[in-house]
Parts: sequence; structure tokens; C-alpha cells
Amino acid sequence: MSTPDASLASAVQTPSSSSPSSSVPPAPGPGRRGRLGPVGLVLAGGVSVQFGAALAVSLMPRAGALGVVTLRLLVAAIVLLLVCRPGLRGHSRADWGTVVVFGVTMGAMNGLFYQAVDRIPLGTAVTLEVLGPLALSVLASRRAVNVVWAALALVGVFLLGGGGFGSLDPLGVAYALGAGAMWATYILFSARTGRRFPQADGLALAMVVAAVLFLPLGIAESGAKLLNPTTLLLGAGVAVLSSVLPYTLELLALRRLPASTFAVMMSLEPAIAATAGFLVLHQALSATQALAIAFVVAASMGAVRTQVGRGGGARIRTRLRARGRGPGRSGPAATVSAGEAALSDTGERARPDADAAQ
Repeated sequence: MSTPDASLASAVQTPSSSSPSSSVPPAPGPGRRGRLGPVGLVLAGGVSVQFGAALAVSLMPRAGALGVVTLRLLVAAIVLLLVCRPGLRGHSRADWGTVVVFGVTMGAMNGLFYQAVDRIPLGTAVTLEVLGPLALSVLASRRAVNVVWAALALVGVFLLGGGGFGSLDPLGVAYALGAGAMWATYILFSARTGRRFPQADGLALAMVVAAVLFLPLGIAESGAKLLNPTTLLLGAGVAVLSSVLPYTLELLALRRLPASTFAVMMSLEPAIAATAGFLVLHQALSATQALAIAFVVAASMGAVRTQVGRGGGARIRTRLRARGRGPGRSGPAATVSAGEAALSDTGERARPDADAAQ
């Protein structure tokens, strides 16, 4: 789930030539030392997101999948409201309609993802979920080479399911694919929300919508269990690991790291999720499943690199993922996927006037 397509985070521009009279010092070169720090921050953010998802899975016996989603969304909404303090005046009915749909999509994405990881391994769930943004990226590209990336992803999915997903809970697979579809929808509405609301105001308001939407579901499933101090503490930990900490680390990294590099690194999430599942939840992968995840990661990287190549010096924006997905993404909180970055490049070149107005 951070993280999405709107200008919910600051725009990140690729370096451009400056006039000799400019007083702004040149950006550091792309040497190994210059990249090591921000790359470490991005990796730390990805690890935080996926280990937050692993913590969420371990919390489910206490609070249930819907209860965990409720706690994560509530804490994230409170944090975003305190940090962003979004204004409520001056918005049209269409603005509010967009942010409500964005919030509903965000909540559905988180809910479906957590239902998936309650039934199938974390690495498998994230791999299936990332197919949503990947498909959106391939469709938006309209380049023949992306057929190769799509085929590679399909091979990975075939291997992951052992030719039919007979070894996996079918309902868990369906939930993961549904979460991927919601993630793709989330990307589209994130872009619309970012054009209508300044800064991260739209994200904060949408998070409130998602939290309110899930509150009765969480209460119905878990009831008083949600008020248990240990459960509350662990739920807050999930929100911090999956949202607050990754967003902060990634924001710091993007000050020095090209957005194209950042987007490619986000394609590693299925592999990181599989590692978190193994270390925290003892979910071991077979050699075939590991190869399947590698294929999907490679397809994601290839798709986003293709889009970045098309964009040249175009801006590529970061988006917050509600990856309570675990990613929580998403549940939204804070992370960027290859599909999001690729789509953002396409969208920015298609809407230069809207971008300039941001």
C-alpha cells in the first residue's frame, strides 16, 4: 500500500542544466558514495514497510484481519491529520467526491490485502498484488517491449501458482489479485486527488474516509479486543512501520536520489516481503516460488525502466501507498511502486498544464 499517483508528495525533478549565473550549487554526481546514503534510506523504508506487514500478520490472531486494518488506518489518519492539518474550506463537490472515492479505494485495497496475507504467504501476496500497478504501467506505455515484461510477469505468476495455485488458498489468491486491482485504481484516483488538493491534504482526508469506513467492520469482527493495550500498541507499531517511518525515509532519500532509481528499487518489494515472511513468520519459499518472485520483480523493473526511458527529463513524482497493503502499501502510507512511477511519467507528459499549476 504509500503508497500512488497524485502530487501527494513533493515533485521530484530530474537534474536539468542551469545557467552559469545560477547561485544554486550543482547536485552531487551519481558516484557510489553519493548514492549509498539515499539508497540505504530507500532500502530501509522498504524493509520497514514489509516487516510492518509481517507484524500485522502476527497481530491478526489477536484482532483479526479487519481489526488490524482498522487500527492501522486509524493511527495513520490521526498522524496525517496532525502533520498535514488539511483545510476543509474552498473545495467543490467534485473535489469531495474525488477524495471520498480515493478513501474508499484505499480502504478496499488495505482490507483485501490483509485478508490475503491472513491466508497465503506474505511474499506471495505482495507478488500477486504488484501485478495491478504492473498491468497499469504496461497498458499506459503502449510500447511493444512491454509485452515482454507482461509475459515475464505471467511466467512468474504461473510458477508461483504451480500451474494452477492448487497449493495456495484460492480465496487468498483472489483477495491478493483484488488488492492489486484496487492498487491500480488507487493510483488513478491518487492522481486526481493530487490535482485537486494541495500537498498531502487529499491523502490525509482520504485516510480519514478509509478509517471511518473500516471502523464498524473492525468493531464487528474484534469488538473490545481492539481496546486491549497490547493490541493497540502493536497496531500503532504496524502503522509506524508501514506508513510513518517509510515515508520519512523515502522523502529524505528523494532529495538526493533520482526518482527513476527510486522507482526501480521499489520493484524489489515482493522480494523484501518474502524475506520478511521468512524471518518473522517462518514462511519458507520453495526454489520455484523464489524464481517466480524474481521474474515478477524483473518484469516490474523492466516496465518502469522502459517508461523512464521514454520520459527523458520529464518529472517523475513519488506517491504515498497506503500499503497497509502491507504495503501495505498501502495501505496507504508511504511507498512508491514501479507501476506508480511509470504511470506518473506518462500522466505528467499528458497533462503539462495541470502539473504546472500544482
